[in-house]
Amino acid sequence: MTMKIRNILFSASLAMCVVPAMGQLIENNDNLNDQTTPLHLLKPDYKVPYGELTQKDVKAALDRIFNYIDAQTPMGVEADGTLARGAFRLGSYEWGITYQALLEAAKTTGDKRYNEYVSKHFDFIRKEFPEFRKKKDIKDGQMEQIVNPKALDDCGTMCTAMMKYTAEQDNSKRKLSDVIENYFNFVEKKQYRLASDGIFARHRPQRNTIWLDDMYMGIPTIAYRGVYTGEKKYFDEAATMYKNFVKRMWVAEKNIYRHGYVEGLEQEPTYHWARANGWAILTTVELLDMIPADHPDRPFILNQLRMHVKGLAGYQSSEGFWHQLLDRNDSYLETSATAIYTYCIAHAVRKGWLEGITYGPVAQLGWHAVSTKILADGKVAGTCVGTGMAFDPAFYYYRPASAAAAHGYGPAIWAASEMYALLGEWHPRTNDSGLHFYEQEQTNPSPLFYLTEDGKGEEVVW
Repeated sequence: MTMKIRNILFSASLAMCVVPAMGQLIENNDNLNDQTTPLHLLKPDYKVPYGELTQKDVKAALDRIFNYIDAQTPMGVEADGTLARGAFRLGSYEWGITYQALLEAAKTTGDKRYNEYVSKHFDFIRKEFPEFRKKKDIKDGQMEQIVNPKALDDCGTMCTAMMKYTAEQDNSKRKLSDVIENYFNFVEKKQYRLASDGIFARHRPQRNTIWLDDMYMGIPTIAYRGVYTGEKKYFDEAATMYKNFVKRMWVAEKNIYRHGYVEGLEQEPTYHWARANGWAILTTVELLDMIPADHPDRPFILNQLRMHVKGLAGYQSSEGFWHQLLDRNDSYLETSATAIYTYCIAHAVRKGWLEGITYGPVAQLGWHAVSTKILADGKVAGTCVGTGMAFDPAFYYYRPASAAAAHGYGPAIWAASEMYALLGEWHPRTNDSGLHFYEQEQTNPSPLFYLTEDGKGEEVVW
């Protein structure tokens, strides 16, 4: 149905209007001016989708990713003693995140394929672990990483994923206790820590360097150990470690974290790498999910989440992405960090830790951005490759971005899973052209219209 705008100017329906996604801004049209036309009805030229989003849209994007990674992670042992090769390693920290995201996606969407993927891959690792452990010379780098971890990257997220999976299983054949204990032994007893307060540290790029990444590589593992065993001491250890990271890494004037900290420096290098801030906020959300409601450090952790989200929201770009260096708008827009923030903010809204009216639109805009990087074949583009640490901006500006980077897949799946769930609990809709979140479904008593380029009004279909 169409009609001339002048015939509907006095309609009550114009009290609110909807701007559909990806409209074209009307410029240099002599027939339109402020006297003859309600200019607020012009369609913006958004660079990413804006406004309408359904669970069906999100699920379709999620399935594209899943189908791709399922085809790219074969299981098997070759004649030369190495594992079958796909695009991704089965035991990397990136895939530890992917396994966790798939477990969550199975719950939120009800799609059993995601859980079955995790089950099959963990069962394969469980069966091969004792065989490779017997070998004096492990020829496969993936299994070497699993059997003999040498850093938090090798074991933290995988250990957490396996504990989460095992805790929910009744089938004794799928228990992963030997692998889990091997992983956790490194996290708890072998990972280097500062003597002063036991915080995780490394000897690269400088001696006694603290990496923000290690908040996530180790703290959720310790916290979930408390869930897994029922021992309160692990919640206390995780919370103490968390506070020690915040003490050193938090930059209060910006409400975001620095990437690195070198013990003993008076002038700390301060670069706000986006994905490292993602690991930090993911740690916060995981801790709030894991530690008891009455834990004395929970209020501190919750307040830290709210301050961090406030800081991050201020740096979100007009396209929904966040920049590679958060406070440097000329650094590129990066996918994996955007996906992590989207997941964490959406999850926090669902949990009631953040107000949905304020932050629901931030999460949805983030998802719209991520969705544009999910290619037709399921690859996730625009992800910064593996990144060390440096104390100059050029290092971060010029890190390559690639769809081959495994870091983008788990976060994108987690973001999709949580947006799917959020859309089932909240009711986003456009109101006076802007996206708003409502706790109750909104009714639409009369048709709404927007301007088309020929000056006519076109009814918006809700």
